Amino acid sequence: MKRNGTAIWKGNLKEGKGTISTQSGVLDKTQYSFKTRFEDGIGTNPEELIGAAHSGCFTMQLSANLTEEGFEPDELETKSEITFEDGAVKKSHLILKAKVKGIEKEQFEKIANDAKENCPISKLLDTEITLESQLIQ
Repeated sequence: MKRNGTAIWKGNLKEGKGTISTQSGVLDKTQYSFKTRFEDGIGTNPEELIGAAHSGCFTMQLSANLTEEGFEPDELETKSEITFEDGAVKKSHLILKAKVKGIEKEQFEKIANDAKENCPISKLLDTEITLESQLIQ
C-alpha cells in the first residue's frame, strides 16, 4: 500500500504561499504559509498534520491492542501536541482520554504504552514521544 500527499509552494519563505493536498481529497489545495507555521495565519502546517497523523495512528493501534486483549473501547480521544524548536520536531506528547469498561488502570496503561511505542507513526518519528492518559469508567 502506498499513500501520498502533495505540496506546491510559490515564492520565498516569508512571503510565499503553498497548498497541501492528499490522495483521498480530504485536503485539497489546503493553504499553508510561513504565517500558518510560525505565527497565527489561516491554514495548516506540517507540524499540525504530524500531530493529526500521530494521534490517529496511535488511537487505531490502541483500539487494536485493547480488542486483542479482550476489551471493547467505548471511546478513545487522543490529542498530539507537537513541539517544534530550532528547526526540528523535538517531541510528540499524546494526551489520551479513554472510556473502556472492565479494565484496570495498570493494565490499560501497559496496553496504551505498547500502542505508543508500536504504532507506525511512532516508529517513523525520530523524536521523544510521551503519553498522558486518563481512563474514564
